[in-house]
Amino acid sequence: MDKEKLQERESLIHRSQIPGDFVMDFETPVDDLNRILPAVEFRDVFLSFDEQVVLDGVSFEVRRGETKIILGPSGCGKSTIIRLILGLLKPDSGEILIDGENITDLSEPELMIVRQKIGMVFQEGALFDSLSVYENVAYRLTEQRADEDFIDDQVRRMLRFVDLEDAIGKMPNELSGGMRRRVGIARALVGGPSIVMFDEPTAGLDPPTARTICELAIKLRDLEDVSSVFVTHEMNNLKYLTSEYAMVNETGDVVFEDEGDRLCLTNTEVMMLRNGNITFTGRDEEMRQSGDEYLLNFISGRK
Repeated sequence: MDKEKLQERESLIHRSQIPGDFVMDFETPVDDLNRILPAVEFRDVFLSFDEQVVLDGVSFEVRRGETKIILGPSGCGKSTIIRLILGLLKPDSGEILIDGENITDLSEPELMIVRQKIGMVFQEGALFDSLSVYENVAYRLTEQRADEDFIDDQVRRMLRFVDLEDAIGKMPNELSGGMRRRVGIARALVGGPSIVMFDEPTAGLDPPTARTICELAIKLRDLEDVSSVFVTHEMNNLKYLTSEYAMVNETGDVVFEDEGDRLCLTNTEVMMLRNGNITFTGRDEEMRQSGDEYLLNFISGRK
């Protein structure tokens, strides 16, 4: 990224949190220039499968600590974007950058290094049925031959984060669907990734369990400063992620509050894909005022 573009980005809103309050500073330049670089960036990306155009010159950014919610009908390329970010697919043309590094033409060994920055939450949890909860969460670090004490600390900390420490010795077939998804999130967070991909993480779950998954994504965004891509077609997810924020209250508990006078969320954006193109990107308030009939019908469930 050139110097001029970096200077332009220095005017981005810098958000800091203290227990019980939020401070919005519109004038102070960002001190850490690494925060100015997008966590994820697509530059004019084209991808086709045979004669079918999946992405038609797609460009977008996911900023540090931002959640990008990707909406769109089936087959529009939502999950394909995740596979491109992970380097599992190569675009026909264009560039994909992770933390400012162009990964488009990296070799598989080079991509393995980049993937250490990324956690992946699959639709069904995708746990190994023959491994315990502990072993599933520890899998990545075990493969990396990490120190056993470090692995134990990481596994317990991540299971505590998803409120499943009591299930540490259970097998996947002993867990409910929602618990399996939460174990999948814990596994994705081991090693402290700065970017997390959510691919339809609430599909098939009952509303209270789906809300729990969304609350975990909100905690990652607001308390851990994690950048994320959240692919979904469920409008309740959109509502939760764009209207609620997590904070630590005076007693040290994590609580969720509605966007309002105390805070206007600037770290969550919606992106609509249709026919290989981005037809909208912006905040939910802008989305509802866009006048785009297809988009408004989509979010209201009429199309």
